[in-house]
Amino acid sequence: MENTEKNKRTVEIFDSTLRDGAQGEGISFSVQDKLNIVKTLDELGISYIEAGNPGSNPKDLEFFQEVKKIKLQNARLVAFGATRRKDISVESDVNLQSLLVAETSHVAIFGKSWDFQVREILKASLEENLSMIYETVAFLTKNNRKVIFDAEHFFDGYKANPEYALMSLKSAVKGGAICLSLCDTNGGTMPSQIKEIVEKVVKEFAPEGVTIGIHTHNDTGMAVANSVIAVEAGAGQVQGTFIGIGERTGNANLSTIIPNLELKLGYKCLPEGNIRLLTPYARRIAEIANVTLEETMPYVGQTAFTHKAGMHIDAVTKNTTAYEHVSPELVGNERVFLMSEVAGRSMIIEKIKKFDKTITKDSPVAAAIIQQVKELEHEGYQFEGADGSFELLVRKAIGKYQPFFKLHYYKILGEQPPLDKSLCSFAQLKIEVDGKEEITAGEGDGPVHALDVALRKALEHFFPAVADIRLTDYKVRVLDSKSATAARVRVLIESTDGIDQWATVGVSPDVMAASWQALVDSFEYKLIKDVEKKFKAYI
Repeated sequence: MENTEKNKRTVEIFDSTLRDGAQGEGISFSVQDKLNIVKTLDELGISYIEAGNPGSNPKDLEFFQEVKKIKLQNARLVAFGATRRKDISVESDVNLQSLLVAETSHVAIFGKSWDFQVREILKASLEENLSMIYETVAFLTKNNRKVIFDAEHFFDGYKANPEYALMSLKSAVKGGAICLSLCDTNGGTMPSQIKEIVEKVVKEFAPEGVTIGIHTHNDTGMAVANSVIAVEAGAGQVQGTFIGIGERTGNANLSTIIPNLELKLGYKCLPEGNIRLLTPYARRIAEIANVTLEETMPYVGQTAFTHKAGMHIDAVTKNTTAYEHVSPELVGNERVFLMSEVAGRSMIIEKIKKFDKTITKDSPVAAAIIQQVKELEHEGYQFEGADGSFELLVRKAIGKYQPFFKLHYYKILGEQPPLDKSLCSFAQLKIEVDGKEEITAGEGDGPVHALDVALRKALEHFFPAVADIRLTDYKVRVLDSKSATAARVRVLIESTDGIDQWATVGVSPDVMAASWQALVDSFEYKLIKDVEKKFKAYI
């Protein structure tokens, strides 16, 4: 159940997707990617966007020049860097100079707070490290920058030598830091320890007007829990990445933390009503980052509000609180009922009612759809993971479907090139739209890819929106292995347009025919949705 009481306290959200998130395996942002993510996070209402280290590489330096052209409405941009290097002055440190060149109002500086790290990794004396922290923060403050001090390895440092860990914070505050972010850099601290230590830090520094922040990593799966309990212990800022990406097992996932704080505990994290943007914006950021958003991710995942068991579905159709802790609409997600062998008749009726609320369990059309589903499943279709195809099936049955194009033919040609070249295929097809014919050809890494390219080229002439469609997954399942090469196959295609995701299915003894079915459903699903959106906008 969502929280009905409003807590007065505001929690600042500090997003590090572009800096800490970029350290995740397989993540590589272009300058344009980073600009697009900045716009998305700003629209959502994030407090701070840590955008990278301008002194680390030319790409970040270019980004900080380009981002100045964007007028942010909600967020404050933050440049990231380290304390000055040992044995040199702040004025001589090139990296600190680059932070000034970035011209951000806020700067995040990380420094050592664990005596082990100072001695063994930094190879500096404990006194020198404290001077590095103080002088760096003071230098940036003197140059009109507001400094957030990231106390690296703070919790490990506190457990080993609490007196020194606190001295590192005092050095930052003495230099003028406005926020002390306590970092669980190794991700190994338990929630009970986080709570106890944060409470002590808040008690000592909050009276001085300094915000206490929390920065956790997910190495023990505790990053979200540690962040939430730190807020309950008095932290006023939470750092993380929007979909949890980051080095090793990732950073604290802000798309989970924000609704936990707002909906469960009543804190204010985003502008009023913006939490409803959470799911579409999480998917947009995943798309820009070219990663697959985990389907089981809390709140924003595709299966976060998905029900399969017949008993669960029946209960949810009567009262959603039976098996949902919050309403999916609150975070911009939607409820999904899966077609499966354990789903009941009530579930199918509920899915049908999405398209025509007048249909009841006693309607003849409902009985006809249920019978058709059973027959298709007997042939090998599976609609559990093919929401797009099921929706098209229902639309055809209730008269809310009109084909966008007619296929005249398609031809596939495969070619085996020399060993040092990749396999290539060619597809040619002829379609008809409103009496107008189009013949196109496509080349791809395989026959399905070639067919996709050809169909896309043909349809773009009539429907430019298909250019937004991207196939994200393609699965083939042999249904009857006893029939050997004559076996029926089921093809499942997952697609996205960068905002929505859907899946379609095809079944045939011919893998290309099954692929064509799934491919056509994918394109038609997108086109139908676009038509409906335009109609709703018009009325």
